[in-house]
Amino acid sequence: MILIIHIIAAVSSLVLTGYLYFRPSKLGLNADYFLVGTMLLTGFYLILSKPAHMTQTCIEGLVYLGVVSYGIVLARHKLAKLI
Repeated sequence: MILIIHIIAAVSSLVLTGYLYFRPSKLGLNADYFLVGTMLLTGFYLILSKPAHMTQTCIEGLVYLGVVSYGIVLARHKLAKLI
């Protein structure tokens, strides 16, 4: 169940980040922060429960965080220009 929540949160935050790049909003950014936090918490739980694949998992998680963080920064910058 945790793995399903983890995957849904990760994919949803990627999609929402892409959407926010074109239509930035404060509510959307807050939802994206929640999804990223959910992904991080479930990711930590999954790593602790199955430490055998920790290196590969951490690298993939860092790539995900880099992509989403960059998208969030771009969306925040566009939102700031609109205000």
